[in-house]
Amino acid sequence: MSTALILLAAGQGTRMNSDLPKVLHEVAGAPLLVHAMKAGAALEPERIVVVAGHGAEAVEAAARAHDDTVSVALQSEQNGTAHAVAQAAPLLADFDGDAFVLYGDTPFISPETLERMAAARAHHDLVVLGFEAAEPGRYGRLKMSGETLDAIVEFKDATESERAITFCNSGVIAAPARLLFDLIGEVGNDNASGEYYLTDVVALARARGLSATAIACDESETLGVNSRAELAAAEAAFQARARAAALEDGVTLIAPETVHFAHDTVIGRDTLIEQNVIFGPGVTVESGARIRAFSHLEGCHVSRGAIVGPYARLRPGAELAEDTRIGNFVEIKNAVIDEGAKVNHLSYIGDAHLGSGTNIGAGTITCNYDGVMKHHTEIGQNVFVGSNTMLIAPVTIGDDAMTGSGSVITRDVPAGALAIARGKQVVKPGFARKLFEILKATKAKRDKGST
Repeated sequence: MSTALILLAAGQGTRMNSDLPKVLHEVAGAPLLVHAMKAGAALEPERIVVVAGHGAEAVEAAARAHDDTVSVALQSEQNGTAHAVAQAAPLLADFDGDAFVLYGDTPFISPETLERMAAARAHHDLVVLGFEAAEPGRYGRLKMSGETLDAIVEFKDATESERAITFCNSGVIAAPARLLFDLIGEVGNDNASGEYYLTDVVALARARGLSATAIACDESETLGVNSRAELAAAEAAFQARARAAALEDGVTLIAPETVHFAHDTVIGRDTLIEQNVIFGPGVTVESGARIRAFSHLEGCHVSRGAIVGPYARLRPGAELAEDTRIGNFVEIKNAVIDEGAKVNHLSYIGDAHLGSGTNIGAGTITCNYDGVMKHHTEIGQNVFVGSNTMLIAPVTIGDDAMTGSGSVITRDVPAGALAIARGKQVVKPGFARKLFEILKATKAKRDKGST
């Protein structure tokens, strides 16, 4: 059976106190909406519909940046969850499969849970995701008779006995798309909030003699984000899971609580990560690498045996081959560093290619930007770049070449050549003492005048 995802993402999120739509606030470097889309990807959906409202253009852009096949439906007025799902109906009019309703502000539904829901759909017309709540609060209650779900009762409309139920509604529901939209057409708004509740479809289905059930998941999967405090809690929950998974996969974390992962970080086993390392989106680190303390990586690839840091920054487009060395206070951006090359101290390498075995001296900078355009620096194999060399791109340094320390290289250097480009040193014997005497006398005269 083919599957469609309907992701509800129309709310403003007033408790966030933000101009940004709630679903675009980030956890682990990705919008909440993207986390929900990634979870739903386990179902291999044929169609994805995002129902947007507040900040619809920005929500659409974020959704399509993650998956350009997404369709977007607009909910111009927020009249409840059933009303929101109904906005997806025209986009799925020709779809003959199951629909799963997910929420853009509920990022942690696991793929395994959704797969269990899909399996249950083979035996029931409607499947709802529930959880045993430690503090049921104002959640909707799931009224069960054995494995059969009789109804979902919203807290505002629940009796005292119904409020005593601890099995609660997550909001996630699966049903044949055509049946779901048909049932929604019968939903009314005669309730305490005057809204069209998606939860009412269960009672409507049961009245038709259709079957419904609820699948239970851990309460942590249903964590919704409605405030900055809950956003912080979601970040903490993600990081705890990511660290535990890394350790289980054979990654050594010296101080796990200080390492922060992105939503898509990939780390190979036997990699060692020291304290206070931050991974931004788009990082892959192969097995056996070492990421030293206080380093920041984003959009980069680190190969086996490489050592990065401490205090290094790898920016998007950094590609490190095997056994490379990127040392303290070095920044690499949009550059390929070939096998065994070293950039150990206080250097910036951007828009460049370093050949294998090359050594970059401390304080070296590729001057890649002229104020309008970026330019490329090409450095060959086994090159020795002297400390404090400025490489004015575009420029090429040939294999086995060398630059003298303090040089400003503006022209290509042939293979095997030595390039020195610096002003001639002038030495004036005894002048330092005379200059110090003049300066001290000037200071004394100034100090005397100020008293």
